[in-house]
Amino acid sequence: MNTIIRKSVLSVAGFAFAGGVFAGPIAAHANPVDTKPVAVAVQSAKPQGDQSRITLNDEQSANVKAIIAATKKAGLPERAAVISIATSLQESKLENLGHLGDKNDHDSLGLFQQRPTSGWGTPEQITDPAYSTTAFLKGLKQVDGWQDMPLTQAAQTVQVSAYPDAYAQWEQQATDLVGQHWNS
Repeated sequence: MNTIIRKSVLSVAGFAFAGGVFAGPIAAHANPVDTKPVAVAVQSAKPQGDQSRITLNDEQSANVKAIIAATKKAGLPERAAVISIATSLQESKLENLGHLGDKNDHDSLGLFQQRPTSGWGTPEQITDPAYSTTAFLKGLKQVDGWQDMPLTQAAQTVQVSAYPDAYAQWEQQATDLVGQHWNS
């Protein structure tokens, strides 16, 4: 979405919100026609497919916070953090993995299973959560329209995984984690 249209949409949304704030006390005394709650869209689309969820330990929670901090430092919105966390959930379950021996996928390391031989950085850099997140986000920013595409498509374009649809299953948990930690 180009900048002019985005600003126009945000302006209309701002006026609608302001109108609701000021009209709210007046409308509270009117006879309600429909008292059903209205859902507010927090993410760009409903998560695709069946969703997975894991319980996080302290290390995984710290890695969520590191991903969010790196995303904020890069000046990117919450959606970038959601995509990053969902990607890391799929790649490593938010664990900063070292070399896994025979179970290793080539020389993949860290939260995003990035490979030194593919140019992601040195093993020391890739296993630094802030660095690996920044590297992932750098790749994400190069994807035209990543903000509006399905999470799995954005993640796959950066990661080039053998299982391109697997990222989608983590979208709800990633969205929940960003919602929980973005402002903390």
